[in-house]
Amino acid sequence: MKPDPILDWFEKNKRDLPWRNTSPWGVMISEFMLQQTPVKRVLPKWHEWIDRWPTPADLAASKKSEAIHAWGRLGYPRRAIRLHESAGVIADKFENQVPRSLEDLRTLPGIGEYTAAAIASFAYGESALVMDINIRRFFARAIDGIESPTASPSQVERRLRAELIPRDGALWAAATMELGALVCTARTPLCDQCPVMKICAWRAADYPKSEIVKKSQAWAGTDRQCRGLIVQHLRDHKSATKSALLKLWSDTDQSERALKSLIADHLVEATGNKFKLAD
Repeated sequence: MKPDPILDWFEKNKRDLPWRNTSPWGVMISEFMLQQTPVKRVLPKWHEWIDRWPTPADLAASKKSEAIHAWGRLGYPRRAIRLHESAGVIADKFENQVPRSLEDLRTLPGIGEYTAAAIASFAYGESALVMDINIRRFFARAIDGIESPTASPSQVERRLRAELIPRDGALWAAATMELGALVCTARTPLCDQCPVMKICAWRAADYPKSEIVKKSQAWAGTDRQCRGLIVQHLRDHKSATKSALLKLWSDTDQSERALKSLIADHLVEATGNKFKLAD
């Protein structure tokens, strides 16, 4: 696959996202926030965080509870804790500068293979192999002729995609990610707007449906929803008794379990006979 049509498309169609013109720390914040969260929900929170904590040391100097509170309704608040912890490591061990190498990035709390590659690529222009779901879906269709990729990339997939990276790997990662997010979407792809539609293997095969059955993530009635209610209540109140927290949910056993898991995840802590967001 030749990169020029995709890179040309990107130059004309890329979104004006604030983390594309920011510090490496700004990129890192965006990558934490964008995990399983759409751009439109991240945008206002990203601006709040970068204004409030413009460097890792600024965030590290704040209480963990402030980070949890500022995370708002982005979901998966453990990301806020990991970002706070990473800020402390960066301030202490990396002279308040987000590290550049994949190896150093992987030592930070909450940063796995994908996030390390994304930060190295988008913050420092490194030609790292970025494999988010948008990129993987685009390649699965255009090259492999299948509707959806597997749940996680295999070593063979990684090797084949790495061979596609042109000289400017960072631009390639951004372009293919944008193409997957805006055109080669999961449900209603805009194939007539795709710069490589004439060579797309999935289109040539008449869009066969994937044999992979995707299960949508449930929300209503889950432990995650229950945890979210407890955390939000503690954002709105400095502290609360256990009985008050258990009353937030109809199933007492489930709310007990949710509260225990929040304590185990260091999101909530006991203070006397009450509970509050962890400091």
